[in-house]
Amino acid sequence: MTERVGMIGSPPIVTVTPSNPEAAKYKRMWEFPEYRKVAPGEELAVAFLAQAKPPAGAHVIDFGAGTGRGAMMLALLGHCKVTMVDFAANCLDPEVRQALTTQADYLQFVKADLEQPIALRARYGYCTDVMEHIPPEKVSRVLSNIMLSAQHVFFGIALTEDHCGALIGEPLHLTVRPAQWWLDELTALGALVQWSEATEDRLLVYVTAWMTGRQVAETGVVNTEMAIWRANVIHNLQQGWQQVSPHPTTTAECLILGGGPTLNTFTDEIHERRAAGAKLITMNGTYNWALEHGLTPSATVIADARAFNARFTHPVVDGCKYLIGSHCDPSVLEGLPKDRTFLWHMNPAELHEAFRTYLPGGYYPIPGGSTVLLRTLPLLRMLGYAQFHLYGCDSCLLDDRHHAYPQPENNGGIVIPVVVTAPNAGNRVFHCAAWMISQAEEFLQIIRQMGDAFELEIHGEGLLAELLTTAATMDVGTAVPSPTKET
Repeated sequence: MTERVGMIGSPPIVTVTPSNPEAAKYKRMWEFPEYRKVAPGEELAVAFLAQAKPPAGAHVIDFGAGTGRGAMMLALLGHCKVTMVDFAANCLDPEVRQALTTQADYLQFVKADLEQPIALRARYGYCTDVMEHIPPEKVSRVLSNIMLSAQHVFFGIALTEDHCGALIGEPLHLTVRPAQWWLDELTALGALVQWSEATEDRLLVYVTAWMTGRQVAETGVVNTEMAIWRANVIHNLQQGWQQVSPHPTTTAECLILGGGPTLNTFTDEIHERRAAGAKLITMNGTYNWALEHGLTPSATVIADARAFNARFTHPVVDGCKYLIGSHCDPSVLEGLPKDRTFLWHMNPAELHEAFRTYLPGGYYPIPGGSTVLLRTLPLLRMLGYAQFHLYGCDSCLLDDRHHAYPQPENNGGIVIPVVVTAPNAGNRVFHCAAWMISQAEEFLQIIRQMGDAFELEIHGEGLLAELLTTAATMDVGTAVPSPTKET
């Protein structure tokens, strides 16, 4: 079971540590005073502090803490709060174990196996004299677990054979490789090497596998090729659909429904506001969700160019306007009423020629970002609406669910932890698909650019609500496969 000693306000530990045969080996090793004489973590604390420059009070996870003397140095010299992690409960020196009581504000010990996911999160990680002890076939897994738990990690890795294993007749350094091999392992996992130094005996390296939300947004790709967009635009413009155009500002409220997991939480509230006269705007799959819940949309918006989105405009219902991106697959428009269907236009340079040819009278491009929400906000503002309530616009997974309803196209994707740092409010961790992170970063850009043009309230406790209410920033971690569940 996981053992916790000391308190420093870190996240709850819920992981149960399975039995690892290597743990028994090191339980035996820590019985030898000779094995405690040298503590690389103690020696390298100064090098870590010089590279990381953690502020006083920063949380550091010491992965494979051993004697704990390295953690003591980080607490004393760097005034850091340190969580020591090791799978051998008897590893700590007696004075360090005593300090867990006398210095409980700065030191904590957690018994856990680095081969398993670690239920800890911190900005800084410290891992010395550990990785060379990991079997080669498990190195990637351990590195991934460490870099998922800490945003910036300092590694000290021995490059030579051990000597103390002779005490029990077993080797301790199971992965002895040159420095470049370790650097290649780190970069293959998506880590950015911020600093490194190597000798014949040891590699020191400071890495991060985390990005800012802006960096994730900048690496995003369109989910449909531009050639397909162009063909869709030309076909759709030839069919004589109406185009959106600017309208005077109205005081009417709009309820904008996103498909996030919290949507089902607000069904009654949405009904009440709708009955009171608010406009109901659905996006993609929330069109069908609304119909299933006895709600008729005032309008629905489609921005995705893939053909499966046709199911999000059918069945056609009276009283609903259909606001369809001109780049969408023609099947999305099949059977829609001409008097209640309007095309709106993105404006990438690759489509300018098509627009000039087929819309000689001009058009009104809709600015925004890479998701339907990020186009819906500017679109509705152009149509005169300025008061928005957002429901189900979470931009994160909750309980492994990406939507409030089944949407198999998003199953089995990559999940990335996002640490949200809010002024005077601490950190929160959200789990997101890459498009959710990109949406969150672009959402903040839209708020900065257009925030004075509308009033907006986000309901729920998702990532977007957190960013909007706390003026927070995001750091984004390494990706792992999602065990996505559907409701």
